[in-house]
Amino acid sequence: MDQANILIIGGGVVGCAIAEALSRHWQDLYLVEQLPKFGMATSTRNSNVLHSGIYYPTNSLKARLCVEGIVLTKKFCEKHHVPHRTTGKLVVAKNAQEVPALLALQKRGEENGVKGLRIHDAQRICAIEPQVSGVAALEVPSTGICSAGELVHAFARVAEQRGANLVNHAKVESLEPKGDLVRVGLRIGDDKYSETETIEARCVINAAGLHSDEVAKLLGPRPWTIYPVRGEYCEIRGARAELIRGLVYPLPRHDGLSLGLHFTKTVWGTTLVGPTAAYVQGKDNYEGERLNIGDFFEDARTLLPELEEADLQIAYTGLRPKLVAPGDTSFADFVIEPDRVVPQVIQLIGIESPGLTAAPAIAKYVLDLVKEVLN
Repeated sequence: MDQANILIIGGGVVGCAIAEALSRHWQDLYLVEQLPKFGMATSTRNSNVLHSGIYYPTNSLKARLCVEGIVLTKKFCEKHHVPHRTTGKLVVAKNAQEVPALLALQKRGEENGVKGLRIHDAQRICAIEPQVSGVAALEVPSTGICSAGELVHAFARVAEQRGANLVNHAKVESLEPKGDLVRVGLRIGDDKYSETETIEARCVINAAGLHSDEVAKLLGPRPWTIYPVRGEYCEIRGARAELIRGLVYPLPRHDGLSLGLHFTKTVWGTTLVGPTAAYVQGKDNYEGERLNIGDFFEDARTLLPELEEADLQIAYTGLRPKLVAPGDTSFADFVIEPDRVVPQVIQLIGIESPGLTAAPAIAKYVLDLVKEVLN
């Protein structure tokens, strides 16, 4: 039976960022991921946007860690040659009735410490994004884009270079407290061939994303349930991708499911349109009953009247781990805390957007919790 100081469950961007941060301080660190590659789920099936922190309630973990995280993520990308760009973005009020909500969004962003926020009129919108229609817009200059996949792999690579043990095809099947340790039962391998292994760790970190509620309940009943919400994307390629210069968003949806169908200029030169947002059954339900292009087009052209349906091509989908059930419009913050029964296990539940942006700040937050367990 192997022993370790730390075992991290989940090889998405947050798990890999935690491995990178903790590998500076401890040896005998394991990161286990049940899929064949790191970052195959929520971490890379999104808009690849680095968010500023304007959307979340002041003093929430989402607000604090996003504002801190965008700075840390850009620095990490620069140091490790991860493709990224600070583009800025416009959040657009489509009509006069939406302007008060736009002003409220500016106020919240300023309260959260986001710098440089400015309100523009229709003439200025036209100067920044000539094809975009709106009566007013909030300019957010710090927002950017990155290659989420390359960011995940850079975190993992640096952690491994420092001696962390990274294991794919490793599914956690049991968690059992044993005094000051936690015994972790793993099944390692693919469907054709697998074997069981046990690791005893002084600290276990549950960063399992969509499956974090299931992992938490391996310790017994726990209060969290993850509800998968699917977002679907279209893409504009070629010359017509230049209809958008940067990032253009509507005001967020009132139900809190998403930030609305937006336009994202990617680091690879296309323009993403999406995501939609809808609850689905199943945490691997990426392709069932896909929307068609017409479902995107009517919504998208309210911001971009020059858009033609022929410009759009169906792209990928993603699933986000929501902590609120269908019909519940309340705000759900990140859960990042020691388990209340087994404090050697640190639970990260409901790490959805802005998790990509916040990943290194989440890692710093977790580092402090791990120090309390191990020191």
